[in-house]
Amino acid sequence: MTAAFRTPSVKALWPEVRVAVIAITRGGAELGRRLSESIAGLDLHVSSRYAELAGNICSVFDPSGLKTRIGSLWKRYDGFIFIMATGIVVRMIASLLESKESDPAVVVMDDAGKFSISLLSGHLGGANELAERCASAVGACPVITTATDANGLPSFDMLAKELGWVIDDIRQVKHLNTLLLDNLEIAVVDASGKTRNRLQGRGMVKFYDTFAEAVESRADGFLFVTNRDLPLQETPDKLLILRPRNLVLGIGCNRGTPVGEIADFVTSHLKQMSLSPKSIHSIASATVKRDEPGLLQYAARLGVPLQCYESDELNRTDFPSPPSAHAMAAVGAAGVAEPAAILASNSGRLLLKKVKSKNVTMAVAELVLPTIDV
Repeated sequence: MTAAFRTPSVKALWPEVRVAVIAITRGGAELGRRLSESIAGLDLHVSSRYAELAGNICSVFDPSGLKTRIGSLWKRYDGFIFIMATGIVVRMIASLLESKESDPAVVVMDDAGKFSISLLSGHLGGANELAERCASAVGACPVITTATDANGLPSFDMLAKELGWVIDDIRQVKHLNTLLLDNLEIAVVDASGKTRNRLQGRGMVKFYDTFAEAVESRADGFLFVTNRDLPLQETPDKLLILRPRNLVLGIGCNRGTPVGEIADFVTSHLKQMSLSPKSIHSIASATVKRDEPGLLQYAARLGVPLQCYESDELNRTDFPSPPSAHAMAAVGAAGVAEPAAILASNSGRLLLKKVKSKNVTMAVAELVLPTIDV
């Protein structure tokens, strides 16, 4: 992060992220107004005693209802800027905390605007960056205490966040970050090369081509970037697995197929191939299936988009299985699962050719990503 930049909006930095500013003093109300004027997209909540100092657009609450107000907002926002003493904030949010994977970013500022402290969810929640932005907006000193940042080292949770990868077991991040800080050897296997660009020359990190070579190295810790599940007997201690979202499911189904039947069929075949469902990027199908309840529900369950293609697009795509008379009669295409998966994966290779049950067809392709480093 550079020292000199024009103050951007939070929404420009993090699309669809909501951040609440909560102030309980005269100085806090004025500082909250300054923040809201400098950083677009902040929702200002101010004690009713000082509402007139906060500008035209703010929500007010009774001073005695601070804890109730925080509790009511906690699940509605992705980040909070509390303008008050750190001790007050700790006491107010302690019972609301769940995990570093789901807790919102929390930044604390004093009402004189001297300090901007990243208190909670510095990496995954984005509090470190939010604290920096608040400091820049009002001329405060940012306070970042996460150990990797303080020592100028990368962190594995931020690496995953920046690349859009899924952390398989969040508990392992702490182990790997500690090894990095202690300058102990970490063996990395990552066919994408993304981690090499970020980690090489920073800490005792060594790169290997295969999992077997990495394990044989007897390093102190391991980082594997893969969409595959590893046999339990082959997984070493202090292993962090990061899941790139690079699996595209091509799915066709009969009208009215329930979501459970689709999910069970997909899960069974992914398990047979040792592919992790955490690496699913999207579902692809024919346009006539864009309103299919079972497919829409399954995509929502996974939290991935459903991409649909017209029949002529599917017919122009080369795919390995013989043309399907059933698909031609149903959707006007010679196939659905394979060509849809190939299209949605940017012509990626098929990891699983079409398989079918009574009501579902499925294929899996590996997404081809841009070669430009994120």
